[in-house]
Amino acid sequence: MKKIISLLILLCSIGSIYGQSFTIASYNIRLRTQVDTGNLWMDRKDKVGNLIKYHDFDIFGVQEAFKDQMNDLQKMLPKYAYVGVGRDDGKDKGEHSAIFYKKERYTVKKNGTFWLSATDTESPNKGWDAALPRICTWAVFLDQSNGKEFILMNTHFDHIGRVARTESAKLMLQKAKELAQGLPLIICGDLNVNEQDEAYFTLANSPSIQDTYELAEFVYEPNSTFNGWGKNIQKKSRIDHIFVSPAFQVKKYAVLTDTYLGKYPSDHFPVVALLDW
Repeated sequence: MKKIISLLILLCSIGSIYGQSFTIASYNIRLRTQVDTGNLWMDRKDKVGNLIKYHDFDIFGVQEAFKDQMNDLQKMLPKYAYVGVGRDDGKDKGEHSAIFYKKERYTVKKNGTFWLSATDTESPNKGWDAALPRICTWAVFLDQSNGKEFILMNTHFDHIGRVARTESAKLMLQKAKELAQGLPLIICGDLNVNEQDEAYFTLANSPSIQDTYELAEFVYEPNSTFNGWGKNIQKKSRIDHIFVSPAFQVKKYAVLTDTYLGKYPSDHFPVVALLDW
């Protein structure tokens, strides 16, 4: 009996030492607006929630999530908790670039939000030539399956300001260095640029992170990550991205093209990566 117990303990310890897999996703869920006739949040919110449940993301970042949408997600996804604040007041108002995580697996060690700005990263403001205030929410997580820590940063770059996007990428790398302190790093979000833009190159060509799309052993990419409610689907174009530091092995990458009755849960498709570490 003692030998069996010892063997079980050994097997558990080997599993925790030599790695665990998890899925990380980035999902722009599209804000709630009456402009979206035929695609109102009240009609599609259950589809967003069920998509997340079915694909069983371990941890994911959202963009364009306003407080009422955050509340809806929490009700639909009781296994998850989140960190994040609204960009307009640092509390509840405006878009959240929040991070949801499975409560049973992850513990938040510390977290915060900063504004993408050259002048003030600590309070609401617009940076460079941005049309709107933009934020990055980050958290240091303890993965209870193996006792390791990592940092995840989730963001949504401006849709108008070209300078703002490039400078935001530079700021993200600067902040990552300050906040990570050597921890394994993940950066995800809607960058509002594809893989041919300077802002993308700033991140993808940095020495600290690489695009999971490029690293993945297997890629499922039926089409672009932005769908425009079916009106703007391209064969290839990724504006939603996940980057990781060398501590992670990328087993799979996918653009998830789930639909319902010929409609889309959001005007973006979620992107997801399966990571080993």
